[in-house]
Amino acid sequence: MRQILNHSAQLGQILASRRKALKLSQQALAAKLTISQNRLSEIETSPGTLTVERLLDLCNLLGLELVIQNRPAAQRPSKTEW
Repeated sequence: MRQILNHSAQLGQILASRRKALKLSQQALAAKLTISQNRLSEIETSPGTLTVERLLDLCNLLGLELVIQNRPAAQRPSKTEW
């Protein structure tokens, strides 16, 4: 799977989908992360406050990798979008 993120809500959807594909409950994954099931639910529904460290932990447990790369020139936002 290759997914380009444009907003944080997509991240929560990706993490939840991958967890479900691996047939992991929120409780089981939360235990591996040593967080509560409620916190994992918050991460999946609103990942905007997720730290990079926790994101990398999640990716590792879910068999995902985070890749940062240059955006192709045609897709770069114009200065007015900043």
